[in-house]
Amino acid sequence: MTKPQYEKYCDIPTILVREKFGNANIYNQDAKSLLTKASGFIAAYDFTLNPYRGCQYGCSYCYAAAFSPNPQMRQDWGKWVIVKQNGAEILEKELDRWYKKNPDKPPSIYMSSVTDPYQPIESKEKLTRYLLEVMVAYRPILVIQTRSPIITRDIDLLQRFKHLRINMSIPTGSESVRKDFEPRSPSIKARLNAVKEIKQSIDPLKGYIPKLSITITPLLPTFPSDEAAFINKLQIVDRVVIQEFHASHNRSLVAGTRKEAQEIKEKYAWWYDNEQVKYLTFKEKLVAILTGVQIKEDQEGFGYE
Repeated sequence: MTKPQYEKYCDIPTILVREKFGNANIYNQDAKSLLTKASGFIAAYDFTLNPYRGCQYGCSYCYAAAFSPNPQMRQDWGKWVIVKQNGAEILEKELDRWYKKNPDKPPSIYMSSVTDPYQPIESKEKLTRYLLEVMVAYRPILVIQTRSPIITRDIDLLQRFKHLRINMSIPTGSESVRKDFEPRSPSIKARLNAVKEIKQSIDPLKGYIPKLSITITPLLPTFPSDEAAFINKLQIVDRVVIQEFHASHNRSLVAGTRKEAQEIKEKYAWWYDNEQVKYLTFKEKLVAILTGVQIKEDQEGFGYE
């Protein structure tokens, strides 16, 4: 079957640009499936679920760029998004099919592995919200990975999930570092405030308070002057996850260490020239300050429990 050709990236496109949203070209496309068998780093789940393909945040270090439709779109990571416009309809069919085979076992779903379900286009598209509306009736074990405060819009739905963990990605405690590595993403303060709002807005007598994590993955530099204040603010969650920057010596992760990130890393030689020591020191500070908060590393930290 011929692969789709996207306008702006070929001479004879099969899929046209629907609109421009911010700096991103938005495309509509029907999906054949929404649930993908989980593997690799998150193999403990039954499925991954990605409402979109591509991500407007376009973080310099993001491994997901490697899964772009073609090399040109990989180079333009952050400047295009494909909306799986029939997602809610397809998801409902797939969940029906799951329960016919597994009537007593709710599926475990990780949303999302190669996109952000709450990137800016979600504020208009509401695709992630529609998917939550479908899922809430099927009672899955759900983990949502995001770096976006837009998630607070859906608190009314989130509190209806009995088995939900929300992972808020905050790789650094220094705003200037965030601006270097992920300049199009929300501020650190906005993300922390979003987590706080989720925790404080739900009445436990009327809904379920989700499990909450801060994922400091990959661990980016945090200036010493920012460390203590940042770590203290993490007391609002039950888990903090840390992970080293994509190891360039590990061939399986070479795709994740993009040229853009490697160039930025040179600016922070004071950290990366002695990265393992910096990592261990930061971890020790987390353990010392965050009493009562789980500190987990790498794959272990991305499970639901």
